[in-house]
Amino acid sequence: MTLRIFDELSEAQATILKRESLRDTSVPDWLSDSLAKLFGEPITPAEAVSRIIRSVREDGDAALLAWNKRIDKADLDTLAVPEADITAALDQIPAEVAEALQLAADRIRAFHEKQPVTGWIDAQPEGSLGQIVKPVDSVGVYVAGGTAPLPSSLLMSVIPAQVAGVKEIIVTTPPGRGTGDVPPVILAAAAVCGITKVMRVGGAQAIAAMAYGTESVPRVAKIVGPGNLFVTLAKQQVYGDVGIDGLPGPTETMVIADQNADPKLAAADLLAQAEHDVLASAILVTNSRPLAEKVAVEIGRQMEDLSRSEIIAQSLANRSGAVIVGDMVQAFDVANAYAAEHLCLLVDKPWDWIGHVRNAGGIFVGETSFEVLGDYVAGPSHVMPTGGTARFASPLNVLDFVKITSLIGLEARAASELSKSAAILARAEALTAHAAAAEARVKG
Repeated sequence: MTLRIFDELSEAQATILKRESLRDTSVPDWLSDSLAKLFGEPITPAEAVSRIIRSVREDGDAALLAWNKRIDKADLDTLAVPEADITAALDQIPAEVAEALQLAADRIRAFHEKQPVTGWIDAQPEGSLGQIVKPVDSVGVYVAGGTAPLPSSLLMSVIPAQVAGVKEIIVTTPPGRGTGDVPPVILAAAAVCGITKVMRVGGAQAIAAMAYGTESVPRVAKIVGPGNLFVTLAKQQVYGDVGIDGLPGPTETMVIADQNADPKLAAADLLAQAEHDVLASAILVTNSRPLAEKVAVEIGRQMEDLSRSEIIAQSLANRSGAVIVGDMVQAFDVANAYAAEHLCLLVDKPWDWIGHVRNAGGIFVGETSFEVLGDYVAGPSHVMPTGGTARFASPLNVLDFVKITSLIGLEARAASELSKSAAILARAEALTAHAAAAEARVKG
């Protein structure tokens, strides 16, 4: 399997560049069959999630333990990982991994501590107006398990919340299939962050538990962290009862490369993204067909040595490819329309092109600032908007964990003067009680 090359932009726009709504997500036959077997009848993913959420709301821990057994084949008596096991995990992983986790944590914390998040009060003779900024009370962090443990996602979600000042942070992560054990590297990441509450539960049931609370899992104010289709659908269904960071879909990278880009590096960056998921997108946009052909050859060669080559092959076949454009300006037009989670600039003088980017979760400037560094140790959170939501959404950051309260404190004279206009507007809206409340201040 190698990289498809699209010489016609219109063909690419109708296929790999086309965005689909979460509501239109097609379900493969194997998943439909699995759901029918699990629930005893044909059922959609959204319906399955709704039933799971309802069961957790009604039965609490008992439902969570039952779903652990049914879905993850994990027969557990309790959900919480003992604190001693979290602390001990640092000694159960290689020293170099523990050091890398600490380095990543330090850089993530340092980056987010630079983000300005301040309230303000404007005191004038007429009174004071302002905004009070305070952290949310509690946050639940979902850490996916699935085909690979993701301790980096724990760091990238927990640390911005800690910098914001959130006092209560819990982590949920799927129990090991058949064992119930959480991978030590995830527990080690929790230990590095000082997290003491890790719950062995995954999927939609974990989202429901954090949204509504159970005997063991506290209800939180906001849930963050990417997961699979069922996690995303669950976040969609509980939103409003609890805050969420967004509805992240499969991960994606778009690489803009010119004729001078190194095809080996471009191929390596695309492969790194493709190995995440069979639905991941790895897209090259270039004005050089010879470069695209060299990248395709490199992908075929490099895949032979990769452990997740089967996943990569499906990703390349599903949502990936090389798009040939007329020039670099058109390349950035394509990028802005696509609004990629990760936008990598493998071009001459990449800093000169930053101003052309309007929509992207993160911009990776030049061949030495590749996306994998952003995944782990660069500093910004790697939880970024997917599915084209970079048109209006931002990467996870400190502002996701604070709330702003408006402050209004006007003196009597100012209130009296402003009340006249308030009453006029209230009567224009036919809200006479509003008008009367304002006029009472004018009379006073």
